[in-house]
Amino acid sequence: MAEPLTLRLSKRGVIGKKVKQLRRGGAVPVHLYGSGLEPLSLQVETGVLRRLLPRAGMNIPIAVEVDGRDGENICFIREVQRHPVTEDVIHVDFLRVDVSQTITAEVPIVLTGEAPSVINMGGTLFQTIQAATVEALPMTIPSSFTIDVSDLDDFEKAVRIADLDVGANVT
Repeated sequence: MAEPLTLRLSKRGVIGKKVKQLRRGGAVPVHLYGSGLEPLSLQVETGVLRRLLPRAGMNIPIAVEVDGRDGENICFIREVQRHPVTEDVIHVDFLRVDVSQTITAEVPIVLTGEAPSVINMGGTLFQTIQAATVEALPMTIPSSFTIDVSDLDDFEKAVRIADLDVGANVT
């Protein structure tokens, strides 16, 4: 696993309905909560968050630093709220985890290659499961599982969850 992504958050004095002004000013309200930490109302620049979200998803650890506080927190994104019309991010929740305790996370399953049964026989490839639930230490959670479907040369073959290579420290 690569080094975690990093994010710097600053304190937020604006709460309630006044956060609209915060968003207009180019910041997104966020909450940080979790293991050994009282909940904090914070903010982050919209551009920074817009670049981070696609890279982090919900299962990549993020090293979060909070202005005015010592140390860094290893966090996962737990919820992203978006505007129903514009799809702009309006709020994010970060969950702090204890790196010595196992956690459960959803890891996306990505298909690669081309199935010969689809190309040569006119079949359709269905991916019924988009993600697998895994349990591991936060720093060993895989970013995704990649499955090569180029071995699917007839309609009787399938790829099952049991076929995933999850590694030694992941269940």
